[in-house]
Amino acid sequence: MSATIAPSAASSAQAGAPRIHAAGAGAVLFDPAAGTFSSEIQQRLQAVALRIAQSVQNNTATDLVLGVNNLLFVFDPLECHPDEAANLLTALWETTDAISEAVRELEVPVIYGGAAGEDLPILAASLSIDIEEYVRRHSEAIYSVACIGSMPGFAYMTGLPEELAVPRRKVPRMKVGEGTVIIGGAQAGVMPCTAPSGWHLLGRTDVKMFDPYRDRPCSFSPGDQVKFVVKGIEL
Repeated sequence: MSATIAPSAASSAQAGAPRIHAAGAGAVLFDPAAGTFSSEIQQRLQAVALRIAQSVQNNTATDLVLGVNNLLFVFDPLECHPDEAANLLTALWETTDAISEAVRELEVPVIYGGAAGEDLPILAASLSIDIEEYVRRHSEAIYSVACIGSMPGFAYMTGLPEELAVPRRKVPRMKVGEGTVIIGGAQAGVMPCTAPSGWHLLGRTDVKMFDPYRDRPCSFSPGDQVKFVVKGIEL
C-alpha cells in the first residue's frame, strides 16, 4: 500500500511538481513523469541517482532503482524518515541537469525473421511495407537504454520509430527464447533469458544480455546507446 508524501520544499506546490509516493516503510518512489516518456527526464533521473550514490548523505540508502521516468529510493527506515528521503530527492531534482551523453555505444547483430521473428511479416504487412523496408527502419534507428528491469538484464530501450510502435499482445506467449529481438508499445528490447512475453518477435541475436558470472552481469546499462545491425534476413 502506498501513500503520497508531500515534501517541504516550496516548489512542491507548483503545477507539474514531481509526485512522491511511499513504497512500504523503507522506500519512496520519485515520479516526475508528465505523460508520455521523456528522454530528458530519464537522463535527469539518471544524474540524480548518480549524485545520490556519490553523496555523503547516502549513508542510509540501501538501493536505487531507475525505472521508466521514475526512481525508487530504498533506505533503512530506522535511520531515515520518508520525509527526509523525499526532501533529498526534491532538492537534488531541482539542482541536477540531465546527463547529455550516452555511457557507451553498442551494436547488436540481428538475424531478422525466421522462427525467432515470426511477427515480422505481420508487422510489415500492417504498415503496407515489405519486410526489407521494415528491417531498414528498425535497424537504422538509434536506441537508448532507459532502464533495466522486468527480468535480470532486460533493457527497456527507447528510440523505436513512431510508425513501428504497436501495442503488446493481448495474450502473451509463454516461452520466448533468449536472444529474441522484440518490440512492445514504443519500446525495443532483447530477451535476456527464455521467459513469457507479450512483446512482438522480430529476430534473434547471439549477444548475451545477462551472465551472473561476469564482472558486469548486465550487458547494457541505463544511458547506453544501441544500434541493431542487420546480420541477415530469413524470409
